[in-house]
Amino acid sequence: MTASKVSSELLDLMNQAIAREMQVAIQYMWQHVLWRGVQGFAVKDELKTIAVEEMKHAEAIAERLAYFGGTPTTKPSPIFVGETLEQMLERDKADEEEAIALYKRIIDVARKAGDEVTDELFRGILADEEEHHDTFTGLLEK
Repeated sequence: MTASKVSSELLDLMNQAIAREMQVAIQYMWQHVLWRGVQGFAVKDELKTIAVEEMKHAEAIAERLAYFGGTPTTKPSPIFVGETLEQMLERDKADEEEAIALYKRIIDVARKAGDEVTDELFRGILADEEEHHDTFTGLLEK
């Protein structure tokens, strides 16, 4: 697959992924910084770790998009910090569910286009997002 053959659909989806990765990287980092007390202490380090992983995802996707001649977005999706720990974790879990659905779509589009590198990139990121979803689901269990 050459850079000139990449579809505008795939470029658009990759930019959606970048916006989403930037959103959650900022969201999780601010949640890490702002939460206090026993409950916050229990999750803050995990939030920081996941935030850094999400930023690395944004970078990897942006590099792939730039390879195709696209311009990575600099605007994150809307950021939600939350006012309670449960509210925060519910939103984080939902954001990971949205990412999982988006990345499965990107994998499908990349496969249909014969783009093995983008397929492989997003399969790796998808595995991370499923792990993040599992983390947030576990943190919500009482």
